Amino acid sequence: FGMHVLLTVTLTLRPATAAVWSKKDATEDAYPPLWDLVPENLQDFLVKDNKIVINAWNYQERLGVYKNLLNSSAKYFTAFGSQNFGNILWGLPLQHGWQFRTGRLADPSSVTSCGYEDGDLLCISVRSWWSCMNYYLSVIPFLGAVEAGLFGQLEYEIEILPPEDRRADFCYSAADCRSHMPKLMDAWKAYFEEALNPANFSSFKLDDALHLMWKAHVTSIAYALPKFQDSLKYLSGPEANFGEDWANGVDFIAATHFSTDLPTTNYFQTFLPQRMLVEGDAPSSISDFSPQQNSVLVSLSALHKTNKLTGGLLLKLWQKAMSTEAGRKMGRKLIEDL
Repeated sequence: FGMHVLLTVTLTLRPATAAVWSKKDATEDAYPPLWDLVPENLQDFLVKDNKIVINAWNYQERLGVYKNLLNSSAKYFTAFGSQNFGNILWGLPLQHGWQFRTGRLADPSSVTSCGYEDGDLLCISVRSWWSCMNYYLSVIPFLGAVEAGLFGQLEYEIEILPPEDRRADFCYSAADCRSHMPKLMDAWKAYFEEALNPANFSSFKLDDALHLMWKAHVTSIAYALPKFQDSLKYLSGPEANFGEDWANGVDFIAATHFSTDLPTTNYFQTFLPQRMLVEGDAPSSISDFSPQQNSVLVSLSALHKTNKLTGGLLLKLWQKAMSTEAGRKMGRKLIEDL
């Protein structure tokens, strides 16, 4: 049964994947842009009226949220490589860095100069579908970690500044987020509590951590996806399709407990589009994209279409096939080969 599902997914993706990938292709800088310039400690953020105030609509400050998460969880990943490279939270800031580098956090409507080089380059636009989706994969995990006690007893409360628009679509403190989305907060809190559990310290199981992290990750996407559906209208048709294809693809990747450490994430991100897609871009034949980048676009699109045609059955069958470690190992190999 499991093999049948793997075969179905392979056949769905296979026509798009003639290119041979080499790890030599991974030439991007190891860290997200401006990584050395972002707040390393919570005390590095603005402290005002006995609150740590974080502007999550500024790229450096949102990236600083990730840096604090990585620094505070580093001790739990010492067995998985030096310099914290084995920390599975790396996938989040590296994805955010890719969004920044490729212009996906800027105002896609061009009504404001938010996110543009000739305007406020570090501004994260609330009109950007990518930046709104990412809020649920940055601020929410961070506040879940605060609840779980990752940062210990804090001297000050933490307050996240609201954006200029759509304020009701976000939450701004651990208590606020818990009152609006308790299940999502529980999912991230559970991940950090697993890491913090003294019983796990000497026998921290990476597969268990990946399971909880991916569970929280897909819960964040499922919560945010319908909320920001109307933001897709600001994007070109090909870019909007890619965004939805990517969100769908994450469900399949998550089921394999795919590792999101620094080297693995960096390697696979080289195959994501390095600019926004525009009208006229036809995945499979975009001239300034590598064969691998074109292949990824076609594969993600085929996977999304097949999953929709089957009413989500393909994902359910895939998840069933990934319910054992042997199945997940095959699933990861399939993704790596593709």
